[in-house]
Amino acid sequence: MQGSVIRIPVYQPSLNGNEKKYVNECLDSTWISSKGKFIPQFEEAFADYIGCEHATAVSNGTVAIHLALIALGIGPDDEVIVPTLTYIASVNAIAYTGATPVFVDSLFDTWQMDPEDVRKKISPRTKAVMAVHLYGHPCDMDALKRICDENDLFLIEDCAEAIGSLYKNQHVGSFGDIATFSFFGNKTITTGEGGMVVTNDHTLHERAVHFKGQGLAKHRQYWHDVIGYNYRMTNICAAIGLAQFEQMDFLLNRKLEIAALYRNAFQGSPVLFHGEHADVRNSYWMCSILVPEAGQREGLREHLAAHGIETRPLFYPVHTMPMYSGRFQKHTVAEALGWRGINLPSFPGLSDSQVHEIATVVKSFWK
Repeated sequence: MQGSVIRIPVYQPSLNGNEKKYVNECLDSTWISSKGKFIPQFEEAFADYIGCEHATAVSNGTVAIHLALIALGIGPDDEVIVPTLTYIASVNAIAYTGATPVFVDSLFDTWQMDPEDVRKKISPRTKAVMAVHLYGHPCDMDALKRICDENDLFLIEDCAEAIGSLYKNQHVGSFGDIATFSFFGNKTITTGEGGMVVTNDHTLHERAVHFKGQGLAKHRQYWHDVIGYNYRMTNICAAIGLAQFEQMDFLLNRKLEIAALYRNAFQGSPVLFHGEHADVRNSYWMCSILVPEAGQREGLREHLAAHGIETRPLFYPVHTMPMYSGRFQKHTVAEALGWRGINLPSFPGLSDSQVHEIATVVKSFWK
């Protein structure tokens, strides 16, 4: 795939709204750091959209997860159950706290964590379950909430890839004790780098705000009463985020249209398109396919690259990575998905004709 000229990238942001206008307002006002009007405006708009009482903006999605874990008091001697088929940040953030990630397998139809495997992995040290709404498809939140309630466990939602995703008409991020989002440049809405921590619990919100701002005491200037972190979002990033958020409906609807085009184009083909299962709305952060056999994946990616089409492999199961593979584990479904999956271009600016071209090139691989 080296040397190919990319005509169609796997992702690029859509910056066609008030981004420049709002950023220039920051520059003109000189409010460019972690204070300014766009931060609370973005937080309030986002909380309202998700259906949560509280939201606090942070510098990226990884620190959002870490902040959520810290706010819950998770640390050494604790275990957090997490899907192995996820982006590495979900797991690394657990390790940052000194807690132990405990991996679970996935369901083949949805690609999400298997609730029955979650139940099997609960131990006396288990403190929380982290539900990751992978590639925009919601997890089975009824089952996961039931398991957490029965076992007195915290439920964390990693919604980095799932803004706009619904489970039974309720937005993901509003089910658990605390939830996190990412606004990296390839997310449905972006701030360049950024994230959000949302919750309906006032105390958890206050703890998150406290820890993200260097542990600064609320009523005593420059007095720090905990070891905190500098996880704040800048006013410039929030300005971009608010401008992006104003276009949320358009961006999401276009991604749903692109997914529908792919889904129809791949009917009757050798590849399996990642669709929607059960009573959910998949926001299709990425449109993804499975090839019939793992050995075909790189050949297909090279075939697409030769046509100027960029792709990505699905996330590799984290339990197979060197720093987490000290104890041999098998997670059969996650491994099958991880070795066979490809993310296709799926950004809102993709045209209908480009989607059809990509699908045609994919199918031509088997001719």
